[in-house]
Amino acid sequence: MPPPRARPSLHLPLAGRRAVVIGAGSFGTAVAVLLARGGLRTTLLARTAEQAQRLRADRENAVYLPEIELPAELRIGTVDDSLSRADLVFLGVPSRGLDEVIGSLHRWGLQGRTPVVSLTKGLVPPDGHAPTVLLREALGEGRVACIGGPAHAREMVSEGAGLVAASANEELAATLADVFTKAGVVCERSNDPVGVELAGTAKNAAALAAGATEAQGMNAAGAAAGHIFAEVWRFAALQGARPESMLGLAGTGDLVATVLAPQSRNRRAGELLAQGVPAADIPRRIGQAVESLRSVELLARALERAGVSAPVTGGLARLISGELPLDDWVALVRATVPPPARWRRPVRPRFWARLRERLRSPFRRGETGPALPPA
Repeated sequence: MPPPRARPSLHLPLAGRRAVVIGAGSFGTAVAVLLARGGLRTTLLARTAEQAQRLRADRENAVYLPEIELPAELRIGTVDDSLSRADLVFLGVPSRGLDEVIGSLHRWGLQGRTPVVSLTKGLVPPDGHAPTVLLREALGEGRVACIGGPAHAREMVSEGAGLVAASANEELAATLADVFTKAGVVCERSNDPVGVELAGTAKNAAALAAGATEAQGMNAAGAAAGHIFAEVWRFAALQGARPESMLGLAGTGDLVATVLAPQSRNRRAGELLAQGVPAADIPRRIGQAVESLRSVELLARALERAGVSAPVTGGLARLISGELPLDDWVALVRATVPPPARWRRPVRPRFWARLRERLRSPFRRGETGPALPPA
C-alpha cells in the first residue's frame, strides 16, 4: 500500500529554512549556490570526505564547476551528515544511483514531512521510471517536486536561467519558485512533474541524436531530434502529461540550450559516437557522466512496453550499444515517417444553432409532431 499523501511543513520564514543538496556535481553545486543566494541556510553534501575537504579549502568546485566561487555562507558536508534538520532536500545525483539514495533518506535522518526535490534529468534503472515516480511511491505525492528547464550549470550562477519547479503540491512549487526568483533566476511553476521530467529525458536523447547526426546535415540532425521529441511526447501523454511541459522551458527550451552549449555533454557524446568512439569510453573522454547514454536504452524499452511506436528512439539505443552502424542510423532517421494525424472534421460556425433551428422549424410552420423540450 502506498504511503499516505503528506503536505510538507513549509511554515517557516524563507530566510530561516534549511536546505540540503545531496550531490556535488556541476548541477548540484550550481543549485546549492542559488539556494544560498536565495536566502536558504544551505549545505552541499559531497560524496566523500576528500571531496568535501577540497571544496572547503578551495571554495570552488574545481572539478565540476571551476572558477565559480562558493558563497561564504554555503556549508560543505558529506552524505554521512544527518538530514534531520533539513526543511528541503535536493537530490543532485545521477539517475543510475537515485534509487539507492532514495532508499537511504530515512536512514540519513529525513523527517516525515520534509519535501524532497529531484534535480535528476534521466530515467532510473532498471525499469526506466521518472525520478518523481519513485519518490512519490516512497514519500507520498505532496512531498515531491522536480526542477527542469534550460539550466546549464555555469550559466545558471553567472548569467541566470529559466527553470521550472514542478510538483503536485502547489505550495511546494510556489516555495521553490520563490527561492530561485530571489536568487535572480526566472522560475516557472508547474503541477506536471512527470511531464517536466520526461521533457528533460527527451531533450537529452534528442541532443545526443542531433550530435550524432550533425555531420550528415542539419536537416538530418533536426529530424532526429524532432522524431525523438514526438515519440516521447506520445509516451508522456499516456501518463497524463500536458503538452506545455514538452513545448515550454522544460522541453524545447532546454533542448535548444543543450544543443547550442559548447560544453554540452549530450551533444558531445553524440559527436563522439559518430566518430566511432564506443559508448563505454565516452564519459572518460568528456570527464563527466553522460545521462543520455544510459537513459536512451531505458526510454526505448519504456516506449516499447507502453506500445508507442518509436523507431528513432529505438534506433538511437542500438546506435549507442553498437548494434546499429552510423550510416544505418542516419538512413533510419531520414526514412522514418511519423504516424498520421488524427483528422477531425471541422465544425462549421453556428452548427449547433442551425441544428436547433432545423429541429424546431416544422413546428413553427404548424406541422404536428412530438413537442421538443425548450433549448
